[in-house]
Amino acid sequence: MDDDDETADRVTLAQVAENAGVSVSTVSKVLNGRQDVSPPTRLKIERLLAAHGYRRGARTPPDAPLIEIVFHELDAIWAMELILGVEKVATENGASVVLTQSGTRHAPGPEWIEGVLRRRPLGVILVFSALPAEFKRQLRSRSIPFVIIDPAGDPEPDVPSVGSANWSGGLAATRHLIELGHRRIGVITGPEDMMCSLARLDGFRSAMSTAGLTTTPGLVAHGDFHVEGGYVRALDMLRGPDRPTAVFAGSDLQAIGVLEAAATLGLRTPDDLSVVGYDDVAVAQWSRPALTTVHQPLRRMAEAGAEMLLRLRAGERTTTRIELATSLVVRKSTAPPPA
Repeated sequence: MDDDDETADRVTLAQVAENAGVSVSTVSKVLNGRQDVSPPTRLKIERLLAAHGYRRGARTPPDAPLIEIVFHELDAIWAMELILGVEKVATENGASVVLTQSGTRHAPGPEWIEGVLRRRPLGVILVFSALPAEFKRQLRSRSIPFVIIDPAGDPEPDVPSVGSANWSGGLAATRHLIELGHRRIGVITGPEDMMCSLARLDGFRSAMSTAGLTTTPGLVAHGDFHVEGGYVRALDMLRGPDRPTAVFAGSDLQAIGVLEAAATLGLRTPDDLSVVGYDDVAVAQWSRPALTTVHQPLRRMAEAGAEMLLRLRAGERTTTRIELATSLVVRKSTAPPPA
């Protein structure tokens, strides 16, 4: 940076400090992610920095470059696939991976932003469906790139993200059951406030409609993507007067819950009930029977996200959205309906 640029930055920081009614050192603390600034003051300074168009200059990479992955639940069965994908790309580029758990499935918690601004990693990969505007502003003001990997959401257009074809996955799962001869097909998708749940359900409905089949309201349920949710909702569905001959579950864990519910009621899979899952996590091939499922390329999604992050870090132009294809994996949990 030349002398004129340095003067311009000093004037900008001085203007921000004056407008905010604080010292230049307080503005500097905010820029460096220090915690000893009150949230209201920090927010005021952040907004003034954005209004002045202030951007940090390029900085020297840290001695131990880090890529940070942020989950809302590290014990999720699919988390390891994402970690392995990011770790592969990080290792190839001389970086390490740090894991953080924070927030809800929609966005990280407010405590996380303080920590990441102190750590100042090469970049951040977020396994959430959204990122609050204030967090985006703070990360961008520190030149910390970020990418969302969204197996469970649909981020805003201005957020770099990697996802998969949820609608196509729901369509393929349901078509497979229809082609086997099933006509009464139930679906247990995920939470109603998650875009992937709705997209998989829309794929199911499209397949049913195209085949001239009616979607029975009592055979449509929203679960929580976990075993217990699949078990409880499958019990209700299978005890009903119009029991389905097949169920499409919106996750492999829910599908395992459906298998358990069928066994509880004395139904055999796939002789009495066919079941299709979603994700193709490792446990799917070891369930009894082995689970027919939709393969979501989680590891490749993570690799693509990490590659996008490093391109952003290098200042390269890149697409803001990558969507990878899903595919059906047929195993032993599906068969033609009982005669």
